[in-house]
Amino acid sequence: MTLEIKTIVLKNYLGNVNCYLIKTDTGFILIDTGWANKRKELEKELERAGCTSGNLELIILTHGDFDHTGNSAYIGKKFGSKIAMQSDDSRMVENGDMFWNRKKTNVFTRTAVNALLGILGLRPDRFKPDISIDEGDDLSKYGFNAVVLHIPGHSKGSIGILTTEGDFFCGDLLENTDKPAAGSIIDDPMDFNASIEKLGKLEINTVYPGHGKPFQMTLLTKSCKKLQMSKENRRKI
Repeated sequence: MTLEIKTIVLKNYLGNVNCYLIKTDTGFILIDTGWANKRKELEKELERAGCTSGNLELIILTHGDFDHTGNSAYIGKKFGSKIAMQSDDSRMVENGDMFWNRKKTNVFTRTAVNALLGILGLRPDRFKPDISIDEGDDLSKYGFNAVVLHIPGHSKGSIGILTTEGDFFCGDLLENTDKPAAGSIIDDPMDFNASIEKLGKLEINTVYPGHGKPFQMTLLTKSCKKLQMSKENRRKI
């Protein structure tokens, strides 16, 4: 069966973020859950697509940032779904602090941003992931013919999901808000470079980023080396 991929774009004043709903032979898989203040919008989109309690088999989080995890606890409880993510980012959602394992972040920045999220209604509910997933994990037991790739760079626990058909869900490692490019925030350039090198060796057709429209990997393949070098001077959190 060819996977049916629905892109759910959740918009607010800080920008747009993508959630991806994949229909499989046995149910649905949701990748990322968006802004906390767009909860009802996401819920309606899931129900419109046919999600019910029991058939949303898994929620996969590409990383621990608030714009990707904002509705995880609520949707998991509402639809009876397990939540899976890589363990290096799990404390971000358990503690409600997106900066806890990132480099060179001062206390003032952490305190100010976390307070602002609360004021704006963007602070995610804290939760403990049900499942820890990592490099090479096979997702076929959830009806999803795909594997997990550990692709740190944006965060230590960032993961991507690569299907057997070459669809790749990359979180915030790459984006396409203007044109296909490296993510706008890179925490560790060395990790980023290693992840880009890894992707260049894989058979990837379509990239589904956390921000912006899906794009063909061929648009990036030839520039992977340039991408790596350009990130040395990019902004860090």
